Amino acid sequence: MSACRTSASKLESVMCLIKSLAMVLFPLSIGDRATVGALWQKPSTPMKTLTIDVVSDVVCPWCYVGKRRLERALALLAVQHPEVDPEVRWHTFQLNPDMAPEGMARADYVRNKFGDEGSAIYERVAGVGKEVGISFAFDRIVRQPNTVVAHSLIAVSEPGMVQDAMVEAFFKAYFLDGLDLTQASVLLDIAESAGMDRMVAEQHLQNSALHSQTIDSDKAAREMGITGVPFFIFNRQVGLSGAHESETLLQGMVEAMNATATDD
Repeated sequence: MSACRTSASKLESVMCLIKSLAMVLFPLSIGDRATVGALWQKPSTPMKTLTIDVVSDVVCPWCYVGKRRLERALALLAVQHPEVDPEVRWHTFQLNPDMAPEGMARADYVRNKFGDEGSAIYERVAGVGKEVGISFAFDRIVRQPNTVVAHSLIAVSEPGMVQDAMVEAFFKAYFLDGLDLTQASVLLDIAESAGMDRMVAEQHLQNSALHSQTIDSDKAAREMGITGVPFFIFNRQVGLSGAHESETLLQGMVEAMNATATDD
């Protein structure tokens, strides 16, 4: 399965209808697909605008792969449908919502979660990473972090290129450089590298209300039935769970735009 999942959910598909925040996400069907029902408020965006909501965690390697495949899908979309203006918005999901603020040793985390299979699992992910241009350096990671603060910095970033730069910076820092995301100085460096003013970033690091909102966003995703990431939602019409190939993501985009046009 090309998705990161919480330890409680294992590999099972979400098979129930769950209501959250006045929006409804229908259960996954074969192929890990989901269609958002009529009870979910329809977007007020123009017909040629495509909203792409990505539920993700910065410590999920499949989410990094999914980001690369999404980027290729968007490049294909630009060629095939140049009239479409896509907007990507990143949303919070914590693989380990109960992780202590100080995190834990990466070796202990991998052993506790995967047992003796950890090395084989990450070798497979590394192989897929190479296919999309990611040189995962799992051996550099020394600490498994709590990701609330990282998600908070992403949440306050403006959707589009600014938020994309923040997400990319966190993926790179963790998976390529092996940086410790529990350290405030590291978080500030990452935020600054993505274009955020360092003093502003420091204020966000100390904003407990913002962190609480981030935790609530994670809970909302679970209440919607999302148990694995990445999870892509196109125009609030079509959802895909997992780091699908670019062609599949593109198909989901087109289906969502067609559904939106039909509803309008």
